[in-house]
Amino acid sequence: MSGGIRFTLALVLVVAATVAAAPTSARPHAAQSVTAMNDLESAVLGQINALRRSHGLAPLRMNRRLRAAADSHSVSMARRGFFSHTSADGTSFATRVGRYYPRGRSGYRAIGENLLWSSPGVDAAKAVRMWLNSAPHRRNMLRASWREIGLSAVHSSSAPGTYRSAPVTIVTADFGVRR
Repeated sequence: MSGGIRFTLALVLVVAATVAAAPTSARPHAAQSVTAMNDLESAVLGQINALRRSHGLAPLRMNRRLRAAADSHSVSMARRGFFSHTSADGTSFATRVGRYYPRGRSGYRAIGENLLWSSPGVDAAKAVRMWLNSAPHRRNMLRASWREIGLSAVHSSSAPGTYRSAPVTIVTADFGVRR
């Protein structure tokens, strides 16, 4: 065996022994294995903006604060196994998003949110179609006053609770405008 192969094999054995010796409580629950899906987020933004343009509306621009709010909520839903606009701790949607997206200079802010969960194979066109088939979600996507959006798409290979330990993709879209 060459030196490089022996070193690699030894490293693999050390890592395997460390993982095997780790206490059970130190191992993450399968639902905590949440993966961001940046390509899906970009594609959903493109689909929403195409829809808005087809209705004569201004496209939305990605806002990092709204994205952080959306990401926090998507990850929380995947890890804790719930699906709701209300946070796991009972915090309302407006309070949760408001922590990330403060009011504008004049004190004005309006926000909205679309959520979905689906099989891991969901694509942007299907996600937007699902929202279009729901009047409140459709209104959110086509609200003329929105200027910004934050998107988060995450995948969990085994989400607890509502998702019954199944693989799931969760998408949160937070819409906003401030003045």
